[in-house]
Amino acid sequence: MTQHSPALQVSIEQTLPMPIKGYFQCESGQLLALVGPSGAGKTSLIRMLSGLMQPQQGKVIVGDEVWCDTEQNICLSPQSRHVGMVFQNYALMPHFDAIENVSLPLLHLPKAERIKQAKRWLDHVGLTDAEQHRKPADLSGGQQQRVAVARALAREPKLMLLDEPFSAVDQMNRQSLYRLLADLRRELAIPIILVTHDLNEARMLADQLVVIDNGQILQQGTPSDIYNAPRNARVADLVGIHNRFLGEWIGPSEQSGQGLLRWKGQGLSVAQQPVLQVRDKGRLPEGQPVNWVIPSDGISLIKKNEISQQNDFHAEVTESRHLGEINLLTLTIEEVPGAEFVLTLSGSFRKNLPVGTKLGIRLDLSLVHVMPIRADGQGKNRLKINKA
Repeated sequence: MTQHSPALQVSIEQTLPMPIKGYFQCESGQLLALVGPSGAGKTSLIRMLSGLMQPQQGKVIVGDEVWCDTEQNICLSPQSRHVGMVFQNYALMPHFDAIENVSLPLLHLPKAERIKQAKRWLDHVGLTDAEQHRKPADLSGGQQQRVAVARALAREPKLMLLDEPFSAVDQMNRQSLYRLLADLRRELAIPIILVTHDLNEARMLADQLVVIDNGQILQQGTPSDIYNAPRNARVADLVGIHNRFLGEWIGPSEQSGQGLLRWKGQGLSVAQQPVLQVRDKGRLPEGQPVNWVIPSDGISLIKKNEISQQNDFHAEVTESRHLGEINLLTLTIEEVPGAEFVLTLSGSFRKNLPVGTKLGIRLDLSLVHVMPIRADGQGKNRLKINKA
């Protein structure tokens, strides 16, 4: 039985012009989102995939084609790679109308065929006949973006690269472009790489996330896997996990597969610090300092008179921010000074939780994920996030 190979395999290691190291892969028909802060190396990776930059060491394999292999001195030119590229600023020719812009990758065809193919792709992305004959300055941002997508598709690409494609588009147009991308994904049996700073966008659109920081690929996985089990505290920070806390690993509990985690609080003696029974993967030594996280699915609000279990705590609403259809709540925990939970709530229930409300909070300890703190690691009893 032959082993299945991903449609895209990327392995890079270099120190100049900027350090980049790591491996990721993407299947045909999958959308993979590269996420990380500015300067993390996302744009450099895109340039390497498109052939605009050659890595010091590395491989880029698309299907059964080797686009780059530094050991074999292979590096195909951008023109030799069938890449569909959608840029942040669209990169449309201002003096060409939409049809002429989409015709640019089709110069090898007779003019009549170029126009026919360009119109087909513009029809496909939802531009009317009148819009197809307009120049970029006479099109809205969302329409320009559709022209850019049609131009990328006209290359009949084996790989699609989307570099912050929605950042210059207003929210209403952005939603329609999301739907367009979802439709295209069902039709295109190629890997699609999306670079985005918008974590909600990445979670909503992507099958896989690749988290990158300082040129280092830290983790690849589904959005759910990464949010529920980040590899380390830095990954948790980068994907915006709010509920991260300090602890100490005590060791295995009497129950098989379970371990004991001490939740460290400010000014508490060891005897006063709550002990939580959580999953034990058998990888942590006793006394190991840890960060631990819990997803919002593992946090329930209860009435004060319902507090009855070891995983129940007294809480107080210290901040409530109205964000349209949701409220962003910050709750402090009486038993653990310095600990704060951040939750989003929707529906009528949120109206009954003004600042100062005292209630209970119940944790589903089966969803707690524990991460060791390395020698250079830092932790807090809650990562402070800018919520503006």
